[in-house]
Amino acid sequence: MLFYPSFLYLLWVISIYNADGFTPKKALVAFAGIDAPPNDSGDVIGRHKSISKVGSSYLRRTLFLVMSVYLQNSPQNEPIYRFMDKKRAEGKPYRVYMMGSANKFLRIYYATVKAYLDSLEQA
Repeated sequence: MLFYPSFLYLLWVISIYNADGFTPKKALVAFAGIDAPPNDSGDVIGRHKSISKVGSSYLRRTLFLVMSVYLQNSPQNEPIYRFMDKKRAEGKPYRVYMMGSANKFLRIYYATVKAYLDSLEQA
């Protein structure tokens, strides 16, 4: 998974930001462009929101491909697949549970890379 160019780019970005660059949890998801933008105008609150598509399209595509591999392999012990399966059982549309799972995957991946970089600094 680390060998995808998009993930190498993400690893590079994480190392530049020195693990504290994405302090709010949603900052990394917003960087990838898979967050739902606010759709509020005055008293009306929008219900049907699409992803913002602000970040790297290569990163979004790679995340979608990784989620497709999760779906094909069905690893029952993985938290990402369990989340995906739960949303699918709730009747969510395909792209909704795929992007929700990508959101969860990105946060877990970031935490793993951050812990790895922190261990390299201490050594």
